[in-house]
Amino acid sequence: MGIGFAGLFILSSCSTTKRYNYLKNIQGDTTLTGLVTNNFESKIQKGDQLSILVTSLSAAEDEQFNKAAAVSSSPATSGFTVYPDGAILLHRLGRVQAAGLTRRELQNKLHTDLLGYMKEPIVNVGYLNHKVTVIGAVGSSQVLPMPEEQLNIFEVLVKSGDINPEGKKDQVMIIREEGTSKKVKIVDLEDKAIFSSPWYYIQPNDIVLVKADTDKEEKAEKRARTQNTIAMVTASASFLLIIIDRITR
Repeated sequence: MGIGFAGLFILSSCSTTKRYNYLKNIQGDTTLTGLVTNNFESKIQKGDQLSILVTSLSAAEDEQFNKAAAVSSSPATSGFTVYPDGAILLHRLGRVQAAGLTRRELQNKLHTDLLGYMKEPIVNVGYLNHKVTVIGAVGSSQVLPMPEEQLNIFEVLVKSGDINPEGKKDQVMIIREEGTSKKVKIVDLEDKAIFSSPWYYIQPNDIVLVKADTDKEEKAEKRARTQNTIAMVTASASFLLIIIDRITR
């Protein structure tokens, strides 16, 4: 019986309770207002790598245009490079000014310009070199591709394996480049106010850093060591008592 009790104690001491306390101050059913919108549109910049896919009623023209991507790209990617003068080099159209336009504006421009060469062209433009870096107390620190404008903070964290139990959900750091400077913001993911924060949507080239609660980690490790020691001593004592009991019978 003593051994069984000790074994149960060991199992209970090794188990840990993981708590995920996002949005702690939302109480039951509710409606949130004043939320930040996701209408941010980044401007194409010199040095960007763009994916441009054109489809139309002319399969032959589609093949010629889309094959040109591999010819005009850098070796690192299979897209269209925005050159130092802000232009991209396209089949049929030659040099087209892209820097300073949004993806949607470039799509519309290319659609209009291609009407003379293709039947009902449909143009899709994406980013190949935009990314967000996620590091710290997450499941997997990594660089995430960002072909569109932005991702919300929860999407970024889910793609990175979520915040670890020791991660501070109320102290997530976002580092954002603005020109020649970097802005740093600490956001609280336990507070519903995150939905109205301009930092809710992660922008291209942001860095998301999840800090670890080192005190919590150290206390948890110390508690685990103490519990394991007690469990081993209890198991040993129980085993010894059983042996003594059998000897003295």
